[in-house]
Amino acid sequence: MITGVFFAILAGLLLGLYALPEKFTKDYEFENTWSMFFAINTFVVPNIAAFLLIDGFADVLAAIPTKALITMIICSILWGIGAMMWGKAINYIGLSLGFSIFIGTIILVGSLLPFIEVGLPKTNVLLTILAGLAVVLIGVMANGKAGIIRQKDEEKDNDSNTETTKSGSMITGILIAVIGGLLATGFSYAYAAGGEIIDTASQAQGNESWKSAIAVMYVIYMAGGVAIAIYFIQQLSAKKLWGKFKTPHLGKNIMLTSIMGVFNFAASVVFAYAGFKLGKELGGSVGYAIFNTSCVVTAIISGLVTKEWVKASPKARKFLYLGLTCMVLGILIVAYSNSLK
Repeated sequence: MITGVFFAILAGLLLGLYALPEKFTKDYEFENTWSMFFAINTFVVPNIAAFLLIDGFADVLAAIPTKALITMIICSILWGIGAMMWGKAINYIGLSLGFSIFIGTIILVGSLLPFIEVGLPKTNVLLTILAGLAVVLIGVMANGKAGIIRQKDEEKDNDSNTETTKSGSMITGILIAVIGGLLATGFSYAYAAGGEIIDTASQAQGNESWKSAIAVMYVIYMAGGVAIAIYFIQQLSAKKLWGKFKTPHLGKNIMLTSIMGVFNFAASVVFAYAGFKLGKELGGSVGYAIFNTSCVVTAIISGLVTKEWVKASPKARKFLYLGLTCMVLGILIVAYSNSLK
């Protein structure tokens, strides 16, 4: 259990840090940076990792039952659509509130979805998980409140509008964030539907368990990448941004987005491996909750280190620290539930 919890936290650390290189790309619009990242992340890195590291990878894929593969593909596409909807949501309600609602939905729903595949655990285990998730969600809401206060503080300081005042209504933005979060939980269900099957097929080819995790994420990322690619092709064309890729900083930008892609994919692989270590019954739910919560905690701490909160008021910081405390406590409660099974 301890090993599984450790790897779930490590996965969250990697995911929480993967976007940092984006701050150093040059001459790119949002769409240029993130479309390049997703292209590398969902198509290049998975193929290199799978075909170089997994023995008999083609046989592993062929061994996946059609029903399980179709389920994984559909759920992964939904995950990709959900990720793109989150990008839309922040145009309506701002990054902080959009992130909190999106991640909060993912943690709550995504941590419970695997039970559809594996069945409900014992009552005391389920109640402990729910208690931990409740504490985590209190933390997420506190962080959302902190972010809203910080944005207002920055508006006053800069005497200018920020992302929270962009076109659209608050209700529309919240609905998009919630629906996007629900769709993004397809990641969790895809893992639950095919994780054990792929692990068995991979180990039958003589691969270690951690390589099975690469195979699982290969299917999820390749399928989800299709939905993401369609979205960015449309955005780049509509905004006429294809020409922006040609810049003297192209080499540097490719390097930075490649680092992002490797970190992001590695985070998901480590999460899958953590799920194997935590066991079939709770690996997908407990691991997923720890994974996403530690990701949020890492992202917030990195924001503090990079001085994103330097203009925030004491009130905003108070909510931020409350949120961090609740999320860490929630992680501990959820992790403890795995010892009760």
